[in-house]
Amino acid sequence: MSEQKALLEVKGLKKYFSTPRGMLHAVDDVTFTINKGQTLGVVGESGCGKSTTGRAILRLLEPTGGEVLFEGEDLAKLSKEEMRKKRKDLQIIFQDPFSSLNPRKTISQTIAEPLLLNKMVTDKKQLQKKVLELMEIVGLAERLYNTYPHELDGGRRQRIGIARALSVNPKFIVCDEPVSALDVSIQAQILNLMEDLQEQMGLTYMFITHDLSVVNHFSDDIAVMYLGKLIEKAPSDELFKNPTHPYTQALLSAIPLPNIHKQLDRILLKGEITSPIEPKPVCRFANRCNYATDRCRSEEPQLKEISPGHFVSCFLAE
Repeated sequence: MSEQKALLEVKGLKKYFSTPRGMLHAVDDVTFTINKGQTLGVVGESGCGKSTTGRAILRLLEPTGGEVLFEGEDLAKLSKEEMRKKRKDLQIIFQDPFSSLNPRKTISQTIAEPLLLNKMVTDKKQLQKKVLELMEIVGLAERLYNTYPHELDGGRRQRIGIARALSVNPKFIVCDEPVSALDVSIQAQILNLMEDLQEQMGLTYMFITHDLSVVNHFSDDIAVMYLGKLIEKAPSDELFKNPTHPYTQALLSAIPLPNIHKQLDRILLKGEITSPIEPKPVCRFANRCNYATDRCRSEEPQLKEISPGHFVSCFLAE
């Protein structure tokens, strides 16, 4: 089997925000790779830095430090003009399908906008044809061509967001909780659509979510984040079979089971959440961990490979 090629390599990515109390470490020294045509699921509680990581990779937020290598080229070193040209290859699907669409633009205008901005289509007839093609790809009926976002439901709005992202033929898409604002039945439709598109177009996804049941169905690898740190990363099946970090174990224990007669041992997390402002070089999860020792409160664990492709940042794993 030929070795898979990394499309995106993130090395030591940092994003800090200045606050009156000091620097808030939203993303702190995050490192991972995503191979071409694969999906990395990124999970964790709200505020763990998932979305900020995605936006820092795309430079929608300028990183504080680290490298983002896309096809071997460091995006952080590109000028604004070079980055603008690169944006065709790197797209994002936002979480809220309503606030991410311009209410004054029709569906067709929204989908056409990236094509016009990047001068990919200049002829009016060609533009209309391309927009209708994209609408068909994402399952939007032709009769909706001149409708506005407020006239549509959440699922259709999210399909517009997907069509807009696909319009410039990207290689990599950050999917920032793309189904969390949708009903469960529509979530499944959108996920199936995204999976089909990945197969047809060879797309590479970074799929950000707080829903572990979604990520298991959809991802090749899963990365777990806690307070700006990447604490565990493994192939999807391996992570579900052998969760090693106590935080990952707690997250997995919270997944609802379809069988009401089968009871799972829920792991309840107690204790104070560590402040992400000027954090000390110790384990950030120690305050809520049932297994924490003095070492966890005085030393910071490093991300280490415990089996092929399975990385954990925890002294217990050693």
